[in-house]
Amino acid sequence: MNYTERLNAVIPGGAHTYSRGFDQYPENAPQILKKGKGSYIWDEKDRKFLDYGMALRAVTLGYANDRVNQAAYREMENGVNLTRPSMIELEAAELMVDLIDSAEMVKFAKNGSNVTTAALKVARAYTGRKYICIPRQHPFFSFDDWFIGKTPITSGIPEEYHKYTLLFDYNDISSLDKLFDEYHEQIAAVMLEPATTLTPCQAGCENIQSVDKMCMDCPNNKTNFLHLVKALCHKNGALFILDEMITGFRWHLKGAQYYFDVEPDLSTFGKGMANGFSVAALTGKKEFLKVGSIDSIGSERTFLISTTHGAEMPGLGALVETVKVYQEENAINHFWNYGEKLRTGFRNIIRSIGLENNFIIDGNPISMNFLTKDNAGNLSLEYRTLFLQEMINNGVLMPWIAISLAHNEESLSTTFIAIENSLKVYKLALENGLDKYLKGRPIKPVFRRYN
Repeated sequence: MNYTERLNAVIPGGAHTYSRGFDQYPENAPQILKKGKGSYIWDEKDRKFLDYGMALRAVTLGYANDRVNQAAYREMENGVNLTRPSMIELEAAELMVDLIDSAEMVKFAKNGSNVTTAALKVARAYTGRKYICIPRQHPFFSFDDWFIGKTPITSGIPEEYHKYTLLFDYNDISSLDKLFDEYHEQIAAVMLEPATTLTPCQAGCENIQSVDKMCMDCPNNKTNFLHLVKALCHKNGALFILDEMITGFRWHLKGAQYYFDVEPDLSTFGKGMANGFSVAALTGKKEFLKVGSIDSIGSERTFLISTTHGAEMPGLGALVETVKVYQEENAINHFWNYGEKLRTGFRNIIRSIGLENNFIIDGNPISMNFLTKDNAGNLSLEYRTLFLQEMINNGVLMPWIAISLAHNEESLSTTFIAIENSLKVYKLALENGLDKYLKGRPIKPVFRRYN
């Protein structure tokens, strides 16, 4: 048995995140990984790859960062998990409250799904309402049934568990306004990501190029979509929640909420906040998070997140040290600057090969995606698979584009060589037929009803 077969024999899906599954990668991808260091990963055969997956965007400083690992190790030596709250638990909580402007309280957990679901529980407890609204364009909020039930994968989920989840369109305030009219005084909260490759700027802003050109400096800032959503929420007595799993610790150290100059009632963080260690956080105003407190005698209790390992000490030690590294090494500026160089070089190569109509770099330097199209101009997973396959043949794993502090000028050079070689094959496939170049089956969407 190969590693894929062995993994699928003992783990449903072959991995503990569906995004790591074999169906998300071409057949020449490494089946299993041994280690990572900096911006590189190694498979079981010691083949080395430059990585842009960065542990599903969770690693922002680079794999096995020495400072972060040592901070985590110190907390291991302190006991890992104690009977009462730990010193590092308080330090990490106070750090988040100091760091994030909208945070007056924080609740830690081990994964993002727990804190997004907890945010909705807070909103429902505070408002006494049932419905929540999310944008249909945002791919993932939680593994819990309230969200997954709105995807094509509804097996095992009773309709009652997700019927209170309503969909609207990002950057279309009328679609959300319509829900507030239809479900008058029944909506507890609106949850959305601040930005993806789509930004909330309503003025067609082209200035999102660096951390220095933030929305707060723009004269059109109060008309950005996030401000419109917040105003609509508060007009209708609902909470405004930002999910910063991906945007947090990338757009700005204070979050994309700071970049776009808007304060949510609640927000959630995870992914890069501890450089790969399992830490997530629900933060927000004390007025709302107090529903989960136990020090208001006589008030009705809301059972919020309560997990044995939620404040595990090594992860929180990693969080505190990660923030220090960000501040001392100006990590956010590096993400933006490297991203701009990568985007510019990527687009230059696309133009030089003549693939402007078939391969598109979408988004801004901090949040890029590549779109692959066939000869008819249709989005194509087959051609995306071909590109991933050829990048792997050239020593680069690029399932998406996540930049870390460990990516440097040498990384750029390696990447550009791989992109040029890969896109030359892409063009040959368009001219001569995909079957001559794609080896094996194409990748598949994560959210599909059938295997």
